[in-house]
Amino acid sequence: MKSMVEQVATLPSSREFNPWPVVIFICLLVLAGLFLAPTIGVMLSSIKTTREIAEGGLWDIPTRLFLGNFVEVLANPAVHRYFLNTFLVTVPATAASIALGVLAGYVFSKLPFWGSNLLFLVLISGMFFPPQVILIPLFQFFNSLGLIDTLWPIIFIHTALGIPICTLLMRNFFATVPNSLREAAILEGANEFQVLTRVALPLSLPALAVLATLQFTWIWNDFLWPLIFTQSDEKRTIMVGIVNLKGQYSVAWGVQGALSLVASLPTLIVFLFFQRYFIKGMTMGAVKG
Repeated sequence: MKSMVEQVATLPSSREFNPWPVVIFICLLVLAGLFLAPTIGVMLSSIKTTREIAEGGLWDIPTRLFLGNFVEVLANPAVHRYFLNTFLVTVPATAASIALGVLAGYVFSKLPFWGSNLLFLVLISGMFFPPQVILIPLFQFFNSLGLIDTLWPIIFIHTALGIPICTLLMRNFFATVPNSLREAAILEGANEFQVLTRVALPLSLPALAVLATLQFTWIWNDFLWPLIFTQSDEKRTIMVGIVNLKGQYSVAWGVQGALSLVASLPTLIVFLFFQRYFIKGMTMGAVKG
């Protein structure tokens, strides 16, 4: 009896306090606060007049709801042009990078050839180089082609920068598709392109949703490349346009805040549209090799 009591006493207590969940919760809470703080500041500034912002700052709760900033933004023809230019860049660059990534990912996954692994590593290595390294050569190249102050350099650059991540994700996802499905389709007389479009792609909706959401968001929110390659206000995108919305004698914080919120709506709509597949695609396409 005594030995049994001693054995029970030596067992670790199941109620021993584990501090890691608390630490993780606090870290997540701090990160959420760091993300939400500027967002709340923008929201508050968008519903206040310029005088209220000048007298009380960005963080004071307004005494009344002022929607004049949103009215001014939506009625501004320059804002309409900014949105149009951004769509003209984001949609084709997103579609082209995903299409090329799908083709490359299928080849690397289902049709390997001699040296394909090395070529894949070279392609993926482009993800680890900061784009600022090639900024000056790219500017000189597009300037020699007479494409400065057009949207074409931005489309080409975003397409090229998006191919590595699209290829990586699609290759990993196609690796989860059983080879028996491909072989059965080939026995039925299908060629490789038909296997891709009729067998592999219908199974790849989660991965495509992830790529569409990420690429659209990254390109839509880009500030660097439109700033470098566009010079006239007629070619500016929405992120550069936010900076250009200034008052005559001061910064129009309220108008810029309202435009920032309006500019975030397309990316939010895209995420909500693909939300059904987004989490599934992130977990399936990112862990398989």
